[in-house]
Formats: sequence, C-alpha cells, structure tokens
Amino acid sequence: MSEHLLLVERKADWKEHFPDLPVAAIDDYLKEPAEAYPPNLRVINLCRSQRYLSEGYYGSLLAEARGHRVVPSVRTLQDLSRKAIYSLDTEDIDRKVAKVLGRSRAGLQPIVLELTVFFGQCAPREMQEIAGQLFSLFPAPMFKVEFRLQGQWQIHSLKPFALNSLTPAQEGEFFSALDGYLKKPWRRPRGARSHRYDLAILHNPDEQLAPSSPAALTRFVRAGRALGVDVELIQARDFGRLAEFDALFIRETTRIDHYTYRFARKAEGEGMVVIDDPNSILRCTNKVYLAERLAAQKVPTPKTVILNRDSVLRAEELIGYPVVLKIPDGSFSRGVFKASTRSELESIAKKLLKESDLILAQEFVYTEFDWRIGVLNKKPLYASQYLMSRKHWQIVNHEAKGGPRHGGFNTVDIGAAPAAVVRTAVKAANLIGDGLYGVDLKLTDRGVMVIEVNDNPNLDAGVEDKILGEALYRTLMEDFIRRLDTSRRSQAAAIRAPSPDSA
Repeated sequence: MSEHLLLVERKADWKEHFPDLPVAAIDDYLKEPAEAYPPNLRVINLCRSQRYLSEGYYGSLLAEARGHRVVPSVRTLQDLSRKAIYSLDTEDIDRKVAKVLGRSRAGLQPIVLELTVFFGQCAPREMQEIAGQLFSLFPAPMFKVEFRLQGQWQIHSLKPFALNSLTPAQEGEFFSALDGYLKKPWRRPRGARSHRYDLAILHNPDEQLAPSSPAALTRFVRAGRALGVDVELIQARDFGRLAEFDALFIRETTRIDHYTYRFARKAEGEGMVVIDDPNSILRCTNKVYLAERLAAQKVPTPKTVILNRDSVLRAEELIGYPVVLKIPDGSFSRGVFKASTRSELESIAKKLLKESDLILAQEFVYTEFDWRIGVLNKKPLYASQYLMSRKHWQIVNHEAKGGPRHGGFNTVDIGAAPAAVVRTAVKAANLIGDGLYGVDLKLTDRGVMVIEVNDNPNLDAGVEDKILGEALYRTLMEDFIRRLDTSRRSQAAAIRAPSPDSA
C-alpha cells in the first residue's frame, strides 16, 4: 500500500483512541517543502474548513501541486460548493433514488431524509449503490446527502463535514471505510467521449478586458467554418444549450468562482472537448498552486514565499524590498501590489488576507517588457512582448485616469524569440496540461524567470496574430478537430471491443 498522510486542522482533532495512522496538522503540511514528503504520497484532507481559499482548501491545492494524490481534490471541493454543478451531475442518480426510496420508504410520511457517506460507504444496504455512485462523482472522505420528497424523492444537497463532527456511533463506520479505501489502488477517473463537430465559443461582449476582441472572434468563426466546423458564439445565458455542441472554447476571463468554470465542468461532463478544461482553470487561476508546482519541478521563477497571517514578515526576511504581493486568483495585473516598506507590506498583506488565508510574496524583478509565449498541445504557438504601461511597473495600470491603461506590444516570429525563453515556457505549460496556455516570462541578467501560466491567454486581432495572421485561428480550429477525431476513434474502438460477458 502506498504511503499516506491524513491532514487535520488541529492535532487534537485526532483523538487518543483513534487508530495509529500518519497524521499532520494542516499548518505543518503547508510550511514543509515538497521534498519533505515522498512523491507517491496519498493525502486524505480531513480539515474542518475547506471553503475556498481556506487553509483546508490550500491543503488540497498544494497536494496537487506537489504531485500527491489527494482526496478531496480542489475540483471536488469546488463542485460540492456549487449546487448548480452537482445537481446536473446527479440527474441519473436521482432516478435511482426515487426508485429505491419510493420502494423502501413506502407508507412513511417524512419529506426529508439524510444519508451519511464515508468514502463511498453507507449504513443502509439499499442505499449502498447510490452512495458509491455519488463518491465516484464527488470523491470526498465524508459528506451528507439530503433527500427531499418533491413529487418524487431526489437529491437536494451534498454537504461535506469534518472529522470533529463525528458522533461516537459514526467513528467505527468512518474508520472501517477509511481502512477499506486505503487498501484500494489509486484510480484516476475515466475520461469522457465526444461525438459531434459543433463548436461553441463562450464570450461576454460587455467584458472590459476580454481575452479575444470581436474581430478575433469573427476570425475564429471563419476559420472553423472553413474547416467544416460549425462555430457559434454563445453567452452565459446559453448554459442550458451546452449539450447541443461537441466542443467548447472559452474566450472569456476564467475564474473558479464564476460561471466560466461551471461551463467548463458541464462541458467535460457532457463528453465535450473543452478549452479551457476545468483542471487547467483550477491550476492556473491560483498563483499559490502555480508557485508550488513550478518550484517542485525546478522551473526558474523570481524568489517566491507563501504567506499567512502569522508569517507576513517572512517576505521582508527572505526577499527584501521592494516586494510584490499577489492575491492567489487575480488576473490582468489585478490583485497585484508592490510594497517598498514594512508598513506598506503589513498594510497590503492585511487587506489581501481578508480574502484568502494564503497570499504570495514575490521578488520584484523589473524588465521593460514581459515575454508571452503561447503554447498549444505542448508546442509553442506564438511569441509576444508585452511592454510595461507608461510610468508604471505593470503591463496594465488599473489606477490610470479614464480606465485601465495598457503598455505596448511587439509580436515576433516564434523562431526569433530567445530559445531559452521558449523552452522554459513550454516546460512550464506542460506542467498544467495539453491545452492552450500563455506563459509570462522575464529575461534577466540572471536568466529566464517564469512569472505565471495563464489558462485563458489573449488572442487578439492585430496583436498575437501579427505574425501568423489567419493561420493562428486555423491552427486552433485544427487542434479542436484533432481532439474530436481522437475522441471519435476511441468511441468507435470501445463499441467494437467485445464485452467480458461475450468472451
């Protein structure tokens, strides 16, 4: 059995009579470097609070960044926090719930029932199949399922709960289920399949800093249709139509706490090809994950320190001034601040720590421009230089009079970009996945440094397409076709394969 570690919010949560298992307080796990743990570690996150940007949330986030196998994953935490997501995923299970409860509860009057699930196990035998299916969709150590009678029995809510909430009667059930779970080999979820060649491009015509201009969107539509792909621009109101398409291309700024993530999650669940995929959104939109992931794989970055409320002055001690402070899920230079003194450090950190239990402190490295290398399917696509906004230290000055002010740009042939910059960008992007990414880097006297990896990079007419022109849009559409063809072949092979029963 692989080595494992159980994370708790407080050591006292692991009571004296509990089994002798490897247990660590979340604070210790967050402070320890990745090298302190074996690479094949299985992490069971049992923290009390796993809300977005809490220490429990970061426990799962950093476990993923370190390559550990963690339950619940950040994706599961997000999915369980949003009824709009899990209500879509449980439609088929609801039908089985109605059948089981309608049969087993005949003659009873309650309209609300609750089921406790530990690692896919539950006490009522007639509900075991449902508990297992729910755990396969939402792999969390423990959660409660509330069923309500609304014409027929159906799932009303799924709510994770914490180790310290276990009653004495539940402790035996929990540890029995935990023991069984730890003895099972780790399995990754099986991917979904695609069937058709219709592409939806999600955009917001009112977005101020959209990743693609109207002219670029028009060129995507034109390129797709020239290749036999029916491309349609959709908006947030079209969520209910998503299943009509076989692929989704998100051209709107992505966030976890946003409908763009729900679109990606729904699209993947429908078996669609999707860029940005949910995992890329999760990994790229949080700078703490990126910092840990890049550091673990020895990708060069400015000196970086993760801070909490008790360690703010580590930035002064380990980095010095000026120091850049970042909220984990900012974008387009938003949520990024520079502190030049201790008072500024403490003031900015206090403000940011109201939104997140962890923030990022990074060495200030000034260059006249940042390199942006576009990477698609693990290969470099384009190379642009983004200049700093006039009399400002960032590409976008959000405090400028009249609205955000951008610096200039210069797009060059990918072969003319410094080889070390391109090579480092591809390495960084490949740590995220095989989708479309924009890697921001600085070329300094100390070498190349990765600033961040963006899952939703700008593709604007007249900027990123300055060298490739229409070929940029055609390349993106061809990649969607390649992914769809691969998915169709997989589907056909699965249909042709003989079933075990026929062997």
